[in-house]
Amino acid sequence: MNQTSDKSSTASWFLGGPTGLGTSAARLGALYDSLGLKRFKSFTHVPYQPVGPVTLPQFYMPFSTSLNPHLGEARRHSKEWARQMGMLDVVPGMPGIYIWDDHKFDVADVALCGAYIHPNGSSPELNITACWLVWGTYADDYFPALYGHSRNMAGAKVFNARLSAFMPLDGSPIPVPTNPVERGLADIWARTAGPMTANARRLFRRAIEDMTESWLWELANQIQNRIPDPIDYVEMRRKTFGSDLTMSLSRLSQGDEIPPEIFRTRTMQGIENSAADFACLTNDIFSYQKEIEFEGEINNGVLAVQNFLNCNIPQAVAIVNDLMTSRARQFEHIVATELPILCDDFDLDTSTRKKLYGYVKKLEQWMCGVLKWHRAVDRYKEFELRNNSTEKRLLQGPTGLGTAATQIRPSVRQETTQTNVQPVVQNVLSGPTGLGTSATKIGSLLGTKG
Repeated sequence: MNQTSDKSSTASWFLGGPTGLGTSAARLGALYDSLGLKRFKSFTHVPYQPVGPVTLPQFYMPFSTSLNPHLGEARRHSKEWARQMGMLDVVPGMPGIYIWDDHKFDVADVALCGAYIHPNGSSPELNITACWLVWGTYADDYFPALYGHSRNMAGAKVFNARLSAFMPLDGSPIPVPTNPVERGLADIWARTAGPMTANARRLFRRAIEDMTESWLWELANQIQNRIPDPIDYVEMRRKTFGSDLTMSLSRLSQGDEIPPEIFRTRTMQGIENSAADFACLTNDIFSYQKEIEFEGEINNGVLAVQNFLNCNIPQAVAIVNDLMTSRARQFEHIVATELPILCDDFDLDTSTRKKLYGYVKKLEQWMCGVLKWHRAVDRYKEFELRNNSTEKRLLQGPTGLGTAATQIRPSVRQETTQTNVQPVVQNVLSGPTGLGTSATKIGSLLGTKG
């Protein structure tokens, strides 16, 4: 990483470049770094820049998985469930505006991801997994669409705080759901948490809360137009991706034989974090164009590396892929060298060891399945992104510094009601962000719903 970075440093102020009268301008770069001004670069990103499709690297994948034979049923079940929860309808209170419609649901095909990561699950188990993946993916699209482009942190906090009430630990009554995210969570929680022990139910709810609360961190970055530091980003990405949620589902399928303290050891945390980082960064590479060019996002690992190391897109992708490879190899190393010692230290019997290694096998299938799913679906491919962004581009116009005047168009709201706004709230709510673009928000003062 250091080889790719900008090597300007304070030392070069003394040791390099010309000296003497009239040469101080040659040292402005070193002065810029030594004063800490380089940090401001994290706040100057211009969203919606055309970046084009990413050239995918050669991924290191030593694991394998297969396709669950109950995939067809899981697809039908999860789509009907999404329809019942209102995920394929217009956004409540916003006629003509969709987060998902039938096409976007089919394009995402999250049941396929479930079939790859749980190849041996029964039909009921795969149905539950598919519904959780549908809920998590839909909520992850819904949250920034409603609160990201409007910069509504207060509303986002209220939205997030309400979610816990739909996951009661003791079967207590829940509030009346007001949107598909709440309705879906209440339903899938009741189906999943019912058979759990009290402790398992508490840990499972904590995994979901960690994921939804991490979306507030992403929103804060979006409001500040701040590209996160790579180290902070990797730590938080495990939560924003819902890694703990997926791992919790895998733990449940292994039963209660594995002592809970096993999962609190450094060895198991190293295994789980390595798997999570691989899966999260896989998504960041595949979703780079979708997030940066079409959604105006800044919470992406490739972008974080670009900004931190001052490198171009291919270099950043290569660095992220190297990190993924390192994490996969670290996973292999820990399993081969530390896991047997852990089993001996806890004096696990044969049955419990088999369960523990079965859980590790599920993590291998998860990493492989996440990669296979990203390769297979059209959700992140350019032709699909462009098909779903036509109205967005018509409504949004040019972006970046100095383009605010082009956005003040009274006809936008009329066009919105006349157009079949296909999939996303961003089509109406998005626009340029960052310094100098506040004039584009004038529509919100005229009654545009945020």
